[in-house]
Amino acid sequence: MIPFPAGTQVSCGGLVPLLLVALLTTTPTGAVERVVPPGTGTLQQAIATAGAGDILRLGHGTYSGNFIVDRPLSLVGSEGAVLDGGGSGRVVTLDAPRTRLEGVTIVGSGDCLSCEDGAVYVSKRATGAVVAHNRLEGNLIGINLKGPRDAVVRGNTIVGRDDLPMSERGNGVQLWNSPGSVVDGNLIRLGRDGIFVNVSDRNRFTDNRLEGVRFGVHYMYANDSEVSGNVSRGNHLGFALMFSHRLVVTGNRSLGDRDHGLLLNYANESRVAGNEVRGGAEKCVFIYNANNNRFSGNRFEGCDIGIHFTAGSEKNTIVGNAFVANRTQVKYVGTRHIEWSSGGRGNYWSDNPAFDLDGDGIGDRAYRPNDMVDQLVWRHPLAKLLLNSPAVHLVRWAQSAFPPLYPGGVVDLAPLMAEPDFDFRKMNDGLQG
Repeated sequence: MIPFPAGTQVSCGGLVPLLLVALLTTTPTGAVERVVPPGTGTLQQAIATAGAGDILRLGHGTYSGNFIVDRPLSLVGSEGAVLDGGGSGRVVTLDAPRTRLEGVTIVGSGDCLSCEDGAVYVSKRATGAVVAHNRLEGNLIGINLKGPRDAVVRGNTIVGRDDLPMSERGNGVQLWNSPGSVVDGNLIRLGRDGIFVNVSDRNRFTDNRLEGVRFGVHYMYANDSEVSGNVSRGNHLGFALMFSHRLVVTGNRSLGDRDHGLLLNYANESRVAGNEVRGGAEKCVFIYNANNNRFSGNRFEGCDIGIHFTAGSEKNTIVGNAFVANRTQVKYVGTRHIEWSSGGRGNYWSDNPAFDLDGDGIGDRAYRPNDMVDQLVWRHPLAKLLLNSPAVHLVRWAQSAFPPLYPGGVVDLAPLMAEPDFDFRKMNDGLQG
């Protein structure tokens, strides 16, 4: 390394072009590594004079300004390297293919949501951009992928704003028309939504931690994508998957989310397996007009409603799941009969009093989670006042004695007698739940 001479004063004046960067190494392609000292104007000048493929190494200290990386460069920070936007605009814009931003702390974005102010803005030109192992604190939007292909957002800590109304906060990571992108292993706290996706196909969202936001993952018009191994904790809603097809949703956990753990709205032809929802949500799962999906190996525990199934959802396979200690296991308001078993195997229901006399692990009689009284209460809530009346007990006895009296609804013809073992128990090592 060629060091700066002892006693050199680096400023934004005439010495900056000469002393701004120090050449470290030359690669076989002619790209070089340069050390950029902190200050105002130093990083902008280094970007303007760098060649394609150069690595700009940022040292301990604050780099002030708004930075546009308009050529294929890597900005790599050491401990204590801070990029500060001074409360204005987008702190860093990646606007060239194969750009990389790694190992820096970013603060001080603007607060104009319609302007998409935030810490990192990745433009359509930035194909293959990588934003990795950074710390973003108190910015409006954390990382905004606005049209690049095959971008990677990995291992970042993103702490958003909580001093604004929820609707005026930015998202932790947001994607628009960024096919093939990967969002992996990030910790996202505060702000509006943890990960917000709109019109972006073939993405992977894996092993992220999402805390203290509105929706952990908010997903719209995004097909052929994967949402796996993520943990949503203490949010309004864990995973909202909407208007999308052919999703793989596996190994996620919703812990203590308020409204819903998992919501499918117009989400079709997807596989939902090995997920866990527990901790008191209003609804563990809400399925609204979602068709041809397969739910298997999931565990839904301790919600007011285990699964709410409504609005014409058809041809869904729901088998091998566990519904444990939910106040109401299933809410279905309709007249059709829907079977939730396949190949002689159904689901586990913690409140099922059935026997298994032949010891095959399957209950000897069908499980019906709802009856005429349930449907009456859903349609007329004041009827709850009559739940302990002799008339209600008589109706329920009559249904148990004469099953044809049951209304249309969900029936599990092969309920499991024991709770299955689930893959998610082996995932998210070290998570205290």
